[in-house]
Amino acid sequence: MFHAYYEAQKPTTPLTDTPLLIWLQGGPGCSSMIGNFYELGPWRIVSRATKLEPNPGAWNRIFGLLFLDNPIGVGFSIAASKQDIPQNQRQVAEQLYAALVEFIEQNPGFEHRPVYITGESYAGKYVPAIGYYILKEKPNGKVNLKGLAIGNGLTDPVTQIRTHAVNVYYSGLVNAKQREALEKAQEISISLVKARKWREAADARLELLTLLGNMTGLATLYNTARMIPYRTDLVVDLMNQREAKRVLGVSETMRFEECSDEVRDILWGDLMKSVKFMVEYAVERTNVLLYQGMLDLRVGLVSTEEWMKTMNWSGLGMFLSAERRVWKDGDGDLAGYVQRWGNLSHVAVSGAGHLVPTDKAVNSRDMIEAWVLGKGLFSGEDVRQTLTASY
Repeated sequence: MFHAYYEAQKPTTPLTDTPLLIWLQGGPGCSSMIGNFYELGPWRIVSRATKLEPNPGAWNRIFGLLFLDNPIGVGFSIAASKQDIPQNQRQVAEQLYAALVEFIEQNPGFEHRPVYITGESYAGKYVPAIGYYILKEKPNGKVNLKGLAIGNGLTDPVTQIRTHAVNVYYSGLVNAKQREALEKAQEISISLVKARKWREAADARLELLTLLGNMTGLATLYNTARMIPYRTDLVVDLMNQREAKRVLGVSETMRFEECSDEVRDILWGDLMKSVKFMVEYAVERTNVLLYQGMLDLRVGLVSTEEWMKTMNWSGLGMFLSAERRVWKDGDGDLAGYVQRWGNLSHVAVSGAGHLVPTDKAVNSRDMIEAWVLGKGLFSGEDVRQTLTASY
């Protein structure tokens, strides 16, 4: 399993105590080198593949940052055979756990570092899967898990796809007739889930999203404000440069693909299965952050709020009545909104789409740092204030 690791640039604690952030890309089947070189790593491609620029919002300012090409068969991670590629989240978690243990063992002094597993999109299933596995089966193992963070995650697909029609209708992007057509398309996918026709249900979801894209005419459903899709193709160009492979310790004969069709196909039958129960298990035991860019129509804010409301969690009532606070950035501009109670934090990121760190680099870093450290809008004081406010 291929990894790229960056130590904290300016750690505020001894390295043996400095938190480790782990980043997992979605897909299923997409490489975390997208996150590394286009989103939250210390160097980013902005305009062309051979030009890297320092990222002002790199997530490794005060934390260690590990990018994993997950599962094997993705990016530079090598699957010995097709049979080794996971078919479900249990297998994904087992592979990830083995890789994390190996990584910690190979780096003396890492064994007690607090670990926060983060990721976006389809990692809305990977992150809960590895979190659930550690908390349930390896609570005293090598990974000192302290929290899970999911950005624009596909976690409870049925609940989430049910929100598309109403969301775009009230955004003014479709009319009533189109809304009805979208609702019918949604129900086709949902009925296939109920019939346990998992691959067909995933196909139907794809048809729904295609319909949505055609109706709205947007350049990309991932960000309603963009005139062109995200330029993740630049990462592919960079990763296929001979020099880049040499620096990353990868064989020059390897051909880098942004997303593996083979891995995607193998996990296609898993796509519409919910892992909400894993989040419910985790939030009783560790910190969970759910954040979304407000401009994402594909796996966005409304879709996440909808499944959060249905969680079987002892703190849900208190969370739902907790105040949603305005979040301002360092310049005093609106950065988004934060709602939290107990172990659960929910953040709506203003001006961002599906790739939050790409769109709002510094704000995304400030969010993850404040959440890990329990500062600002994530501090205990706010919980007490919210407590009094909700009675």
